[in-house]
Amino acid sequence: MHKQNLSENSIEFRKVLLEWFKIHQREMPWRGVEDPYKIWVSEVMLQQTQVKKVVDYYIKFISRFPDVKRLASASLQEVLKMWEGLGYYARARNLHKAAKIVVDAYNGEIPSEYKAFRQLPGVGDYSAAAVLSIAYDAPYAAVDGNIKRVLARLFLMDAPINDNSSSKLFQQQADNLLDRDEPGLFNQAMMELGATVCRPQSPTCLVCPVNVYCGAFQSARQDEFPHRNKRIAVPEHHMVTGVINKGTAVLLVQRPLDGLLGGLWEFPNGRINEGEDVETACVRLITDAVNLHVKNITYLTRVKHALTHFKIVVDVFNCDYQSGELILNGPVDAKWVELTKLHEYPLPRTTHKILQHIS
Repeated sequence: MHKQNLSENSIEFRKVLLEWFKIHQREMPWRGVEDPYKIWVSEVMLQQTQVKKVVDYYIKFISRFPDVKRLASASLQEVLKMWEGLGYYARARNLHKAAKIVVDAYNGEIPSEYKAFRQLPGVGDYSAAAVLSIAYDAPYAAVDGNIKRVLARLFLMDAPINDNSSSKLFQQQADNLLDRDEPGLFNQAMMELGATVCRPQSPTCLVCPVNVYCGAFQSARQDEFPHRNKRIAVPEHHMVTGVINKGTAVLLVQRPLDGLLGGLWEFPNGRINEGEDVETACVRLITDAVNLHVKNITYLTRVKHALTHFKIVVDVFNCDYQSGELILNGPVDAKWVELTKLHEYPLPRTTHKILQHIS
């Protein structure tokens, strides 16, 4: 098998890749769909989330919000509840906000012009290129993590794939390689190649349809690429949470909409000060956050959870309401919710872990 110069044989590369994709692509509920709205939803969900996890969420979400007008008319709480467990909740908030703009400013039609679509909340360069190429055959090259890895191996690129300063280099290579006759199909083929063949570890190079064009395979250096900057150690934060009982109800507080896990509901919580006793911290944070005083404080459990940039260890206390009127300092809302009604609220994963210990 002789190496082919990719820059001189890009037409043949595109032809071979597309033929492979048309035969070997995985079946997904958003594949072969022409509705720009459904394509958009799938691309938002697929950001930083594996396909196998997205499939069920996508089907349920589209069933609940079959078009952009239905999504725009829904409450944010309804949208967040449907997104619950998928993570990266800013995606859901931005999609909801963008849907309202599409309905109000574009009469419910997803913009086909790059600048207009790119300006919608939550739409970045990748999303704009992916959605517009797949939905409208617009000639934009999408560059996600899978495609960066493919490009790095094809062209022996030294640029780290997790460094923002490398983005232009990868975009230029993708632009040069793009099949402008079938841009949407080509973008999907490149993503599929990265996800199923050109994998991060143990790439299956021998069955790769384009291995004759790959610099890394032809030089037996596929394990050296892509290059990646070392990640900084993930910090761990010690938190405390109070489950406050009032009769058969418990207190839920809502997180600020513009922050981490924005709009979700949880039990009052906060960080423990250095040298502070955890029970003392629980009482303090409840007073600080919601102006309530509690009694009958008992230790319930400890839960752990890992987020993207840090880990948390949470000591959880069960307690009873004693006195005080709700005054919020941090949360945007608070409600006494019957235990049997908790499932109606969008809750973070950590809260679900705590609920497993509440009878």
